[in-house]
Amino acid sequence: MILDIKTFPDEVLRKKNEPVAVVDDSVRKLLSDMVDTMRSAKGVGLAAPQVGVNKRVIVVDISAGEDSNSLMKIINPEILELSGEPDVNEEGCLSVPGEYEVVTRPSKAVVRYMREDGTETVVKSEGFLARALQHEIDHLNGVLFIDRLSVSKRETVKKRIRKRISIGDYVAGRG
Repeated sequence: MILDIKTFPDEVLRKKNEPVAVVDDSVRKLLSDMVDTMRSAKGVGLAAPQVGVNKRVIVVDISAGEDSNSLMKIINPEILELSGEPDVNEEGCLSVPGEYEVVTRPSKAVVRYMREDGTETVVKSEGFLARALQHEIDHLNGVLFIDRLSVSKRETVKKRIRKRISIGDYVAGRG
């Protein structure tokens, strides 16, 4: 089922999210719906707060649906280590549609999380996967990619968004 994607400045995007206590059918359904929503919007990642759910759940597929083996369904992620050279690259977000800005992040990330079957695992990521994981985990802490910009750049983006909202050109999930 395709879920509605919340857009900035919706306050649900600013909340810290609750850990999942038990992986049950409702969590598995949420994960499935999030995958459908992410793919429908042509995204590479989606966090539960982006669909209005206050849980520490994300999905990531850096192949954009072209490789079924690259899909990650992630519950209660925790970044254990960030390292590597700074990776300076453009980011966008389904919850900040049509806005793309250069963000600097560590090029490597070690993340511990629970799988859909309830088992715990650790992934050592680098490059685009490390960036996508950091971006989606930020959502679970109420942080958007625009928060990683300089104050002046962030204000410019917010002003542009306010203008786009006023003319009706700000639609969730649109690049």
